[in-house]
Amino acid sequence: MKSKVINPFLYNVPSIDLHGDDSDTARVRIQDFIKDNIIMKNEKIEIIHGMGTGILRKVTHNTLQKHKHVLEYKTSYFNRGSTIVWLKVDK
Repeated sequence: MKSKVINPFLYNVPSIDLHGDDSDTARVRIQDFIKDNIIMKNEKIEIIHGMGTGILRKVTHNTLQKHKHVLEYKTSYFNRGSTIVWLKVDK
């Protein structure tokens, strides 16, 4: 039996793009996005904040740090302008 190799570039996760948002709008959109993905039972999501000045990345990480359903988050290895988030989902 052949082992299945998963190409990380083809693996799709739900994502939200915060480009153009201000800090308050980004915070609310992140919280709503997390809530929606918990309802849909998605364990992994991506938040695209861009690299620019770092304000949206800081808002993103501060919001994730305080959220009770976030298990872990890391800046993406493949794209420094996005953060991968693992959520605590009831199955």
